[in-house]
Amino acid sequence: MSISSRFAVGVHILTLIEFNKEGISSSEYLAESVNTNPALIRKITGMLKKAELVNVQPGIAGAKLAKNLSDITLLDVYKAVDVVQDQELFSIHEHPNPNCPVGRNIQETILPVLTHAQLALEKVLGNVTIEDIVEGIKEKENNSQ
Repeated sequence: MSISSRFAVGVHILTLIEFNKEGISSSEYLAESVNTNPALIRKITGMLKKAELVNVQPGIAGAKLAKNLSDITLLDVYKAVDVVQDQELFSIHEHPNPNCPVGRNIQETILPVLTHAQLALEKVLGNVTIEDIVEGIKEKENNSQ
């Protein structure tokens, strides 16, 4: 299993809005870059709007960033698109056999490790901004020319 692609699409949307800040970032325009359908873009953009990361006005095509690039972290996007609930990145199987020493103790033993792993992931995401992503893309574009 992998983390929902909504996260990567959310980052893509925010980054493309910045690259196209002088133009109109309609769901059709964004969908073309993501190579998906506009309905999915509208759904994820709605999640980003609810998290106050983008501004979208009904009846007016295009989304705009609601915050400065340096104020939007990947953790903000991760949380906005409901990748996972708090402390639920890893699922632990329920009802292991209590008559087995492993079954009896696995959940209590592994849960702190998995919680620590999720917190580490969230810390990394919290230290990277959309501005960092934009700068990384610009650098790659400059190096490829």
